[in-house]
Amino acid sequence: MRLVLLAIVLLPAVPPYHLSAQATAAGRVIRPDAADSTPVPGVRVLLHRVGAEAQGPVDSTLSVAGGRFRFRFAADSGALYLLSARYGGLEYFSPPVRLDPAKTDTAIRVVVHDTSSTTPVGLSARHLVIPRPGEDGTREVLDLIVLLNDSRLARVAPDTLGASWSAPLPAASEGLDVGESDVSPDAIERRGDSVFLAAPIAPGEKQISLQYHLPGDRTEAEFPLGREGGTVNVLLEEPGATARAKGLALADTQVIGGRSFRRWTGELPAGAVIRVRLPGAARTPLDLLGALVAAAVVALAAATWRILARRPVSAGGPAAPGYPGRLLDQVAALDARYLGHETEVESAEWSRYQGDRARLKAELEAMLAARRPAR
Repeated sequence: MRLVLLAIVLLPAVPPYHLSAQATAAGRVIRPDAADSTPVPGVRVLLHRVGAEAQGPVDSTLSVAGGRFRFRFAADSGALYLLSARYGGLEYFSPPVRLDPAKTDTAIRVVVHDTSSTTPVGLSARHLVIPRPGEDGTREVLDLIVLLNDSRLARVAPDTLGASWSAPLPAASEGLDVGESDVSPDAIERRGDSVFLAAPIAPGEKQISLQYHLPGDRTEAEFPLGREGGTVNVLLEEPGATARAKGLALADTQVIGGRSFRRWTGELPAGAVIRVRLPGAARTPLDLLGALVAAAVVALAAATWRILARRPVSAGGPAAPGYPGRLLDQVAALDARYLGHETEVESAEWSRYQGDRARLKAELEAMLAARRPAR
């Protein structure tokens, strides 16, 4: 999803025709190790085109001695190009390829990782959003989880029946729907009162968006954190609803989708249990629930990436992509509000939207350029 969002943000407005120019994309496939990094030859590298009209791989090659690869291709000015390499069952992507013919992109690094079924995976942040009851009395809980693998190894399941990560869910909850996440919905399932992830977890962060419901007769619910502690936010809409856990404190009020939520926040240890008391106030119309969930995902994703941007990276670990992620989320929030609604807002407001979007896009391009390896 972030690959697609990145393409949407960086792509210029698509003209009725596209200009093509010869471009070069070259570099190395490398694998981090304890000392530095090791070149990886014999890996299939794919060149991907991401455009408004079509996307997919357009060419491939094998990395040779020194992990080196090179592509020469006719670049479409209305598209974005990226490289990927599959290693150990995982697909790893490069930053966008620079298409400036005067500055060919010949120092691209595609970083791959070895795998392990025991490397630890921590919790960077977890956000729980509980609105007032719906028409049938149930409460739809939005549970946004950000996992952090700060090692050099990708975490994988120990066997085909195992999981790369799992966590407990509230015993009082029912069902499970997977929202927009950094993993396939097919890789997540509920078994009893736990959620299991079968997909590999590459070094860095992975965001998982879950939705389940609390039955209408529940006035209390316990949310166990399980083996991982970290930053937790609990947002409750109902007046009189409270959240309690050691280290959790009432912070402020957040407005999501035009609705007010009180927020509790704190750094909670592994094994902590959040106890939520629910008074059962006015119910939420079903037609508002979808809009609320979508707005909450955007708002909490932005909060999550702000948290990650402030977190130090452990020695030798991968650089956290928090700041670019935050810029992407800000652009997404702007587009969700304005894109396609030009006739519904005043011209001055529309101009501010275009200016803010252009500024964020420029910041993002500058950040990506700054993260390229020195030549």
